[in-house]
Amino acid sequence: MKTVFTTGEAADVCKVSQQTIIRCFDSGRLKGFRVPGSRFRRIPREALIAFMKENGIPPDALDSGKRKILVVDDDPEIVELFVDVLERDGRFEVKTASTGYDAGLLTQEFMPDLVILDYMLPDVNGNVVCKTLRANPNFEQIKIVIVSGVVNQDEINDLLKAGADDFVKKPFNIEKLIERVGELLTV
Repeated sequence: MKTVFTTGEAADVCKVSQQTIIRCFDSGRLKGFRVPGSRFRRIPREALIAFMKENGIPPDALDSGKRKILVVDDDPEIVELFVDVLERDGRFEVKTASTGYDAGLLTQEFMPDLVILDYMLPDVNGNVVCKTLRANPNFEQIKIVIVSGVVNQDEINDLLKAGADDFVKKPFNIEKLIERVGELLTV
């Protein structure tokens, strides 16, 4: 269970913009603290619950109980397949990105538990995204599964060294892949 939220996560839970959360935080209407040595704001769970009650926001949004998955692939059919299967499973909340750049932005905002990452993206390779995520201490708990059809064993080893938790070759068995996602997230 999450005990401290970023402003983006609090905004998602409250279904308001991140700017609204920041304004409420800065005005003192939403209690929290700043991360020492940075401008980042953090909101403890109890403060977020109190804020939600004061503003008539249903607290059930706080605990969907679903694990967050970010699917990063530039093939719309693959993305649609993942979204369909993962959402139908019922254990996951899914967001998608089609470029490494968008993946970076969404990771900051969505804070996924797991990223399903295509190796060949239009702007950067998946290993660059993987290394970038692993270099940020805020993302060290995120699981990363690389998916690709055009990778040799040396490249797979490099991806695993870059911080990927697993590699799945295309074409893949979707049921086995979802089973592996469940294992990585222990759900």
